[in-house]
Amino acid sequence: METSCCRMGDGMKTQLVSAIHLQEVELQEKCIDLSPAADQTFTVEDAVETIGFGRFHILLFVIMGSSNIVEAMEIMLLAVVSPEIRCEWRLDDWQVALVSTMVFLGFMVCGVLGGYVADRYGRWKVVFGGFIWSAYFSLLTSFAPSYGWFIFLRSMVGCGVAGVSQGFVLKTEFIPAKHRAFLLPLATIFWMTGSMLIIILGMLVVPTLGWRWMIRISVTPSVVLIFLFKFIPESARYNVSAGNVDAAVQTLQQIARMNRSSLPAGRLVEPAVTERGSWRILLNSSFRRTSILLWYSWFVASFSYYGSVLSSSELLEKNLLCVTNPDREHQVKHRHEDGLCYCIPFAFDDYQTLLISCLGEIALVPLNIGLLNVFGRKMSLTVLQLMAAIFFMLVNICTTMFGFTVLLFLLRSLVSMNFNVVYIYTAEVRHCWVIDQYFLCTSGVSVYCKYFLCVLQVLMSRSVFLALSPFSVACLLCALGNFLLPIETRGRALLMQDFGFGCDTQKLLRVQS
Repeated sequence: METSCCRMGDGMKTQLVSAIHLQEVELQEKCIDLSPAADQTFTVEDAVETIGFGRFHILLFVIMGSSNIVEAMEIMLLAVVSPEIRCEWRLDDWQVALVSTMVFLGFMVCGVLGGYVADRYGRWKVVFGGFIWSAYFSLLTSFAPSYGWFIFLRSMVGCGVAGVSQGFVLKTEFIPAKHRAFLLPLATIFWMTGSMLIIILGMLVVPTLGWRWMIRISVTPSVVLIFLFKFIPESARYNVSAGNVDAAVQTLQQIARMNRSSLPAGRLVEPAVTERGSWRILLNSSFRRTSILLWYSWFVASFSYYGSVLSSSELLEKNLLCVTNPDREHQVKHRHEDGLCYCIPFAFDDYQTLLISCLGEIALVPLNIGLLNVFGRKMSLTVLQLMAAIFFMLVNICTTMFGFTVLLFLLRSLVSMNFNVVYIYTAEVRHCWVIDQYFLCTSGVSVYCKYFLCVLQVLMSRSVFLALSPFSVACLLCALGNFLLPIETRGRALLMQDFGFGCDTQKLLRVQS
């Protein structure tokens, strides 16, 4: 009996030990299975794509899009106010052109400085500061006692607009990749709205209250946006690149709650960028060709867009169009044998023509979206620039006033669409902090075109053909250069951790090459 009891006891002990061992094995297997989940990570881009499009993006689209209204009003104001200041201060052609040059000089200086500050201290601060700066100096412009004060204050306005323009990067970073080709071209609605608002103000206010009150009223959208901008968070990508991961997570969680979504499983992990603010990588052998071609694309985009805006104003103000059925107002010329006629204000028909040409910026947006999604970014750039080159030459033909209105409408559509594609391609083609450096450098490069515009504004009084030919040639050369761009970015995410390499510069260079 005792022997059998001992054997039974030994058996129970053996079974107990085996059960304990089996439980330990199962626990170890569970730990092994769970360890990948515990170590699971995601990037900002993963979070943006997982959260998807929702209420936050509608709010972002409206507020940041409205910043384009401010930009457009400040830029288009130059075209509307030029005849008035020419008449008040008896300005020559070069003095009127110098106003545009000084505005864009301020844009260039502060664009380079703003890109550096945004990269170092955050995009939100730069955009918000730009609103306040541009509104303040724009208001002061309306009190300018002389031509010298006017161009100085307008250059300060250009400085503020440069800060506001950084909002494009801030907006793009929060938009999921598949929605960018639709939303970013659609944002031209706001730019067109700003252009039309300043033209309508000129039509209604200038003949009665004068150009000074027009500027004072035009400051209103900037003041409203200053209070709305508190609803826009700092860039999560900037916070990550600066090593402030907790702030980035809080921003992404806030967006997820607004969109009634959630973040990916795991934790946000991306290495802090230690080489932020360096532009030298743009001329590295791996980036050099893309950098040069993109800078020229920006030059042509700015040159053709602002050229179409300012040349339309010049042609209408000085009655330089070859109109086959001119009315009495369009028979008054700027240059006479006896001297210059300084006071040729815009007629109602001139304002109407400018308004219709502004509508061209949105009328062909569906075509812009279709080109981007079907043919991609590179082919879209080529087609749009070739068409723009043709239409710049067509402006030289003699036709009716209605025919010129149609030509200016289509030309404005083409150069506006080209600007959209260049913006999108620049934001998509580069990684990490390099995006900031591209917008910093391309903003500087694009501003150099304004000095050519100054010369062409003066030249236009003598020969419309010679003044418009450089626009056509520049667009043609850029269209051919697009075939050398190495990357097609259609459907490409704004990756900070492309191919699993994070923002490691050397690995980035190897992937790019």
